[in-house]
Formats: sequence, C-alpha cells, structure tokens
Amino acid sequence: MKVLILGGDGFCGWPTSLHLSARGHQVTIIDSFARRATDGELGAESLTPIRPLDERLAAWTERSGHRIGFRALDVARDYDALEAAFAQERPDAIVHFAEQRAAPYSMKSPRHKRYTVDNNINATNNVLCAMVEACPDAHLLHLGTMGVYGYGKARGLRIPEGYIEATLKSGGAAADVEILYPADPGSIYHMTKTLDQLLFYYYAKNDGLRITDLHQGIVWGTSTPETDLDERLINRFDYDGDYGTVLNRFLMQAAVGHPLTVHGTGGQTRAFIHIRDTVRCIELAALSPPTRGERVRILNQMTECHRVRDLAEMVSGMTGVPVAQQENPRKEAPDNDLDVANAGLVGLGLTPTRLSDGLMHEVIAVARRYAHRCDTSKIVCTSRWVKDRTPGRGGDPSRAAAE
Repeated sequence: MKVLILGGDGFCGWPTSLHLSARGHQVTIIDSFARRATDGELGAESLTPIRPLDERLAAWTERSGHRIGFRALDVARDYDALEAAFAQERPDAIVHFAEQRAAPYSMKSPRHKRYTVDNNINATNNVLCAMVEACPDAHLLHLGTMGVYGYGKARGLRIPEGYIEATLKSGGAAADVEILYPADPGSIYHMTKTLDQLLFYYYAKNDGLRITDLHQGIVWGTSTPETDLDERLINRFDYDGDYGTVLNRFLMQAAVGHPLTVHGTGGQTRAFIHIRDTVRCIELAALSPPTRGERVRILNQMTECHRVRDLAEMVSGMTGVPVAQQENPRKEAPDNDLDVANAGLVGLGLTPTRLSDGLMHEVIAVARRYAHRCDTSKIVCTSRWVKDRTPGRGGDPSRAAAE
C-alpha cells in the first residue's frame, strides 16, 4: 500500500510509520511539528530524547533499508498544499493523527480550547474535502477515542462499536433505527472527536468516501520492535500533567520515586491499549477497507479495562512507591463501570497485549534509563475543567489537569 501518515512525527504516528514501512508499505509522513512546538510552550520535553525528524528518517533507512518520505505542511491550515499532496501521492490509505490529542491541554485556558477546536475540526474537514477532490478512492483511517461514548451513564450496557439500535418516538409514531451511540464528551478534546464523527458520516453518505474511525483507549507503553532498533528511533514518553497518559505516568513516577498521583476516588474505569497493539490495529484495519458507499466503519481499538486506583495499586505493589490521592480537577463521575465490545479488530486478527504480559517492567526500565531528564515540577497536573471562581484566586482557568 501507499500510505500517508498525517501527524507521523508524534507519539502514535511515529511508531505507526515505522511499523508500516517495515512491512513493505510505501509510507510518507505529513507533519507541521506542532507537537514539538508544544513542548516548548509547556517547558516539558519527552522523557526520552527525540531526534530531529531528518535524523530519525535517516536512521530508519540505515537500520531497515526502507525509506519513509516527508512533506512539511499544516493539515489544518495549508489546504491547497494538502490537496496537492493527495493528488501527487495518490495514496491507498491515509492515517489521520493530525489533531491535538490531549484532554488536559484542551482545557487549560480559552486559548487552548479555541486552538483545539480550530485545529482538530479544520484538519478533519480539510482531509475529507481534499480526498473528495484529489483521491476519492483512498481509505481514511482516523484515530478517534473511547471518550466519545462518555462514562457511567448506561450501567450494565456494553459499549458497542459505534452504532446502537434505538427506538425513536415522536408524534405518536415509533421507528426502530440504528444510530451513532449518543455522544457524551468529557472535554473540549473529546468534543472535537464527536464532531469528527458527524463529518465522517456526511462525507461517507454524500461522497462515498471509505472511512474507518478507530475509537482508541488510553495508550500505554512507548516502545515497539522498530523503535527499539536504534536510540535515534526512540518514541515519545510524555509524563507531564497535560500529555502523559495515566499508566505511563504511574510507571514513570514509580521509576523516579514520586508518589503515584491518583485523582479523586480513582474509581474511574477506562479502556487501555499498548502502543504495540495501536500500530498493529492500524495495519489490520488498513488491509481490509470498507467498500465505497458503505457507512463509516467504527472499531473500538482497546484490549482491556481497568480502574485507575487498581492500576496505581498494581504499580505500587511492583515498586513500593506509595499512592497519593489528589483532588480531581476533571468534571466527571467519581466512579464508573465499563464493558466494551472489541470484536472488530480481534476478528481482523489482533492478538491483544495485556498488562499481565510483563511489559510494564519494560516501561519502568525505559523511565529509569532516562530519569535524569525528568522535570519533577511538571508531574503534578495543572489544568482544571471548571473555572475557579474563588475570591482572590483570579479565576485562572489554566490551573491543573487530570491524567
């Protein structure tokens, strides 16, 4: 396949690019380096040292014999260049990672909320519009989130893969229909992903685009077989309060001896997936695209569910580092159940990686190796979901963040 990876320099995009290239696919990365610029804004670099992209690409060719192409452009703002790239490349598949991906970052301030909406929605609409004009037969694979479903409002109900049967009643009549599962976003970031769903629905219906929306769980781990080949190929390891994901944050905190930061009760149940399975899922979905005219295919890209406090206790038991319960800066239920269907990707051939497979020790080893790069002042979360209106505290909306 000829594959374009939008956002291919990022946490999920880079290992996906290497994984697909290693399997003989012709890969080109499109990226604006927005994520690297955010490191500078936040003053919080990846725990692992990330080389410039040209060095990464040269190292990949040296170690693998494969070449990955690169085009520098902003998917959300450089529409003409994006359409021209699609027309010139004529990809079989387009993998869309080119969105601001952190819920806490999206809630830091009015500017961050506006940026997240502007960037994410413009990026998705630009991609879809450019596909219609330049490569209507390509298959779009979008990295969505399990967060579009929300948490805890339908206890005992298994979260389906995108669609649910419903009975609509109005004017004394009733109709049985299949609709998108009612969205319930918990942040501005998650809200943009729910809007993405409607854009996909429209372009699939109106223009016959082939689209797969992958509702991914929280990613843990940092390494894949390809990123382990050479330190120049190493993947990001975000540990800060804005971009660090909860299990990776616990494992890093344990590695440096920082108490494990559990927010609220820790009763929040979330879906998880290892980064190795993320890249496998992308390829599995790309190799079996939907047909033109088919509705948007939605797959739940996750492997297991855990409560946050159970993860903290697990890591604490492994390492001896204590758990420190903190105020929850998010506006969310203190606890929830979660039962998720994931038959789609398993049916395509995914063999899930689980916490019990021992890879948590590998993540701790990576964190310990680079512990000297940790800025402990960035560990505690600093973005709040609800504006602080306490007199004398300035109502600063940029205070604090959850995992």
